[in-house]
Amino acid sequence: MRNINQHIEEDEKILDDPTLSPQMRRHVEGELADLKSYKERHPGEDYDPTSLELYCDANPDAEECRIYED
Repeated sequence: MRNINQHIEEDEKILDDPTLSPQMRRHVEGELADLKSYKERHPGEDYDPTSLELYCDANPDAEECRIYED
């Protein structure tokens, strides 16, 4: 299992490719920005968060991120 630092490094390597399509570049840049923001807000965590975890971290009030307790 990779950690968040490895994921950030992989995304940075992908962005170094000059033949990368503009669409893929935008996707990876967005993902990289989300990962770096997550890492800043959660300095003690080392695991690689899912895209839903990244989204909910940035948008805690979103309907998809609500947590219901009985």
